[in-house]
Amino acid sequence: MKLKKTYNATELKTVKGNIVIEGPVSPEELSRLDFHEDLVAFRPPAQQHKALVEIASLPEGRILIARDNHTIVGYVTYLYPDPLERWSQGKMKNLIELGAIEVIPKFRGASVGKNLLRVSMMDDYMEDFIVITTEYYWHWDLKGTGLNVWEYRKVMEKMMNAGGLEYYATDDPEISSHPANCLMARIGKRVDAESIQRFDQLRFMNRFMY
Repeated sequence: MKLKKTYNATELKTVKGNIVIEGPVSPEELSRLDFHEDLVAFRPPAQQHKALVEIASLPEGRILIARDNHTIVGYVTYLYPDPLERWSQGKMKNLIELGAIEVIPKFRGASVGKNLLRVSMMDDYMEDFIVITTEYYWHWDLKGTGLNVWEYRKVMEKMMNAGGLEYYATDDPEISSHPANCLMARIGKRVDAESIQRFDQLRFMNRFMY
């Protein structure tokens, strides 16, 4: 079953030029657009472009992009959690993960990430979902930004807050392995109490093991 998605778009004016923030974008549209060579945070640009097209083709997959004319200069991805992660163990159809967000260096500091998240949440169907993101300091571009772990964490939290995501405690071993790592989530207005309880159980799976 393909989950419902509503397209939204806005123009963002920056000192480096105006860009369009839009999505969810179809796999066909993603294929037609160029992918900026500086989008290298997760894998080589051509491979990441292909990966985004594949995510957009998934029933639950959502890709929102920042577009400079015909070139993708930023994006955010939403999809079901990896089957190997604890967040998939509840088999919750209304829990999706903000898997990746990336903006080219040229447009960093221009609130592109914040606006990608804001436009994501303009889709009313997002109120049916718990959206999570797991943040690990080893994924952060500390070298490229010149920030230390705690400065980067603060910037990242502010960006996620723009999309309504807030800090949530968890006993997940990987997240607990460093104090800068964290779980953030946004619980949609129409998410039922049972789903929230199941999410809480996923957050604290080790509480009865001691």
